[in-house]
Amino acid sequence: MAAASLLQLATSVCSPRVKLLVPTVHSLRRLRCPQGRLRAAAYKVTIEHAGESRVVEVEEDETILERALDEGIDVPHDCKLGVCMTCPARLVAGEVDQSDGMLSDDVVAQGYALLCASYPRSDCTIRVIPEDELLQVQLATADD
Repeated sequence: MAAASLLQLATSVCSPRVKLLVPTVHSLRRLRCPQGRLRAAAYKVTIEHAGESRVVEVEEDETILERALDEGIDVPHDCKLGVCMTCPARLVAGEVDQSDGMLSDDVVAQGYALLCASYPRSDCTIRVIPEDELLQVQLATADD
């Protein structure tokens, strides 16, 4: 019933020909209309890496890693699934949703994040860190 209502609303707003994309876990993807598109919320994310700081706009339904790579920022990464831990970072300020990642709640509470599993929920600053730093913290909390 809700899907039918959404389709009816999209049809009346856009046109009889509506292209719906599959929703993600985090939010509904954009509806594309001839008049333009409805956009997800976007946040300013400052990425600190290799002695440089870049501000990029990241939509709430894309990961910080996706946007960083699209912007040509050469950050470490591998699997892009939140399991290999090669895209570690520290959340300096702001808020991200990383419920798709494999980090323990204790590690997340200490401000650690994986870029590939971090969806911004506010303007934020995130610092790329060496993989070893995150691994030590993750292993230490596993022993507790």
